[in-house]
Formats: sequence, C-alpha cells, structure tokens
Amino acid sequence: MTPQDGILTGQMLIAMPAMADPRFQRSVICICAHSARGAMGLIVNRPTPEMRFGALLDSMGIPRGDRMGDIRVHYGGPVERQRGFVLHSDEVRLVPGTLAFGKGMAMTATRDILEHISRGTGPRAAMMALGYAGWGPGQLEAELARNDWLTADPREDIVFGRADEFKWTAALKSIGVDPLGLSAAGGRA
Repeated sequence: MTPQDGILTGQMLIAMPAMADPRFQRSVICICAHSARGAMGLIVNRPTPEMRFGALLDSMGIPRGDRMGDIRVHYGGPVERQRGFVLHSDEVRLVPGTLAFGKGMAMTATRDILEHISRGTGPRAAMMALGYAGWGPGQLEAELARNDWLTADPREDIVFGRADEFKWTAALKSIGVDPLGLSAAGGRA
C-alpha cells in the first residue's frame, strides 16, 4: 500500500488485539495527516488523570473564563509528549495553526485555541492531547499490511466522547466487528 493523497488522513486507526507495542494496545488514533512522508495522529482514548485542563491553562498563564469548556487532557502519543494539540470540530479555524481534515475535524497546535476554549468561544467539540503518534515513510502502511490496525471513519461520539474506556470497543463495533470475535493472531487468506 502506498500513500495516495493522504488516503488515511481523517481516518481512525483501531489497534488489533495482538498489538505488541504497549503504548498502542487497545488504542484508537485519529489520523490528522498522512502522505508519502509519513503520518501523524492523536490517541483519543488515553486520558491523563494527573493533568487537568484548568491546571494546564494556569501553568500557561491563560485566565479561565466563566464559560470555559471542560475538556479532558489525553496522552496523544509517544512523540514530543510536552507538546500540546487540540483535536476539535472544524467550525473554529484559526489562521495560521489549524489543520482541517476529514469530515468536520480539525487540529490546532497554537495557544490561540486554548484561549478560545478558556473563554467559552472555542469549538463545539474538543479534546486536548499531549504528544502524538508518528510514523516515518511507509511505516504505517507496513503496520497495516501486518494487520496491526483496522481503519474506520471517525465518529464524533467516539473521538470526543467522555467514556474513554469504551472507545476501542465502540470503534470496532462502528465497523461491524465484535471485539470478542477478534483473534490475537493476524493472517491472510
């Protein structure tokens, strides 16, 4: 499989049960960018309970407004874990800094989006991620060929939902797969 015009951009990756890398076991990842140069995505089902959004704003000197949205902070992946990304619905686009992709999704990695959320003028749906998942040229395609991942169209209730512990199962069910019927061993017919 070769990347064709970002064919995986905007898709969800769902880890197969045999995923060997513990950082990605039972993960659901929203792919924000995909090209011949590689891919970048955010894990959407791993909250970081030790980090609260309000505390993050405080540490950055961003005042909390009366209408501030309460969004969860997630572990977005093992790359650049100190860097923050906001995955959100695409009705708010800040220029520069917002990458719109898929159907109704966007990602912004600038302070401006945090200020909008803190004032209550941010996007309708959002989640914060620290770090990201990244793949070099051909790496994600090789993992797909090895049956490490399934792909699905993103659903807002899965990506932005609060029940992180059920997102993996919900993502599988969204493509008609019963998690109990999955084998830990992959193969080809």
